[in-house]
Amino acid sequence: MVSQLKPVREPITRLARVALALEFASTVRHDGHGGLTDDLGTPEGFAAWAGVPADEELRLRVVELRWAVRSLFARVAQAGERMDTPHLMDFERALAIVNDAAARVPRAAQLDWEEQPRLRYVDSAGAGDRLTAALATAAIEFLAGGARTDLRACPAPRCVRYFVKAHPRQEWCKPSCGNRARVSRHYHRGR
Repeated sequence: MVSQLKPVREPITRLARVALALEFASTVRHDGHGGLTDDLGTPEGFAAWAGVPADEELRLRVVELRWAVRSLFARVAQAGERMDTPHLMDFERALAIVNDAAARVPRAAQLDWEEQPRLRYVDSAGAGDRLTAALATAAIEFLAGGARTDLRACPAPRCVRYFVKAHPRQEWCKPSCGNRARVSRHYHRGR
């Protein structure tokens, strides 16, 4: 049985998991024309983002996982009504999808001993299960960790991004959203 197991990369750092969870959730954004752009919306876009061959079944699983993660982010950030709200799912379903995806890749620690003892992880999962498990695990570790308290939904008009507040005065996900919010406020004051 052990001979069938494939090595898994070393665990990635907590900071990298936060970045991965946010990058994954940010594959949906405002398109600038009143709609949403989905980086995972086509097999080609999915393949380019994920770095794996385009597989429609896997793409659909990852898209469903992404909406589950965004649903949990919306709950934590108390996002309110936004452009992506119709795509969000109820809390119980989102939680089940994320936990199921993470559980698809049970890993076992193995000790290699050539010159020095070395820890490695092995599993018998396929590449698709590894991808969804890594994305789900990144989201779980982010949502269960301390950085969760700094998760914010960008309040700029039409923005659907999430960000981790890095500075006490940070209000938007990026400077262009701050500019758009200021322009909108100025416009509405003049009316």
